[in-house]
Amino acid sequence: MRRRDRRVSRAADGTFRLHLPDREREVLRTLPAQLRELLAVGDPALERLFPPAYLDDPEQQAEYASLVHDDLLRQRATSLEVMEETIDADRLDEEQLSAWLSALNDLRLVLGTRLGITEDMYEEGLPEEGPDAPKYAVYAYLGWLEEQVVAALAEGL
Repeated sequence: MRRRDRRVSRAADGTFRLHLPDREREVLRTLPAQLRELLAVGDPALERLFPPAYLDDPEQQAEYASLVHDDLLRQRATSLEVMEETIDADRLDEEQLSAWLSALNDLRLVLGTRLGITEDMYEEGLPEEGPDAPKYAVYAYLGWLEEQVVAALAEGL
């Protein structure tokens, strides 16, 4: 990818530059609140955010969930808050960008679950027409942006 097409890049001082057009920021601005609503009501689309550790042992799974669920929920909410607070920023520090990565991943997983995304769909290509086409486009965009965040973070390794 050409450097000027990148949405996230590492600056010489160790911070990260966000090169997000206004249209993209507007889309991203709406997503954390939508996910927060789903987290508040325990929507079934959240299953990928809280995967079971013990598929064959409901008792152990319940114990595991009682130990980690609230912490995972807090971590996800914190990442969404950081994204919301910094959506208009031109620079982020590494901690903020890591929170963005977490939020982007969570948003993508939930949207993918809602859309019924499968590995086969990657081979066939996501639908570009139909009533859910805009949702598929957002899903693809989130994955693309997530890749850019990972690449920017990896530049410092």
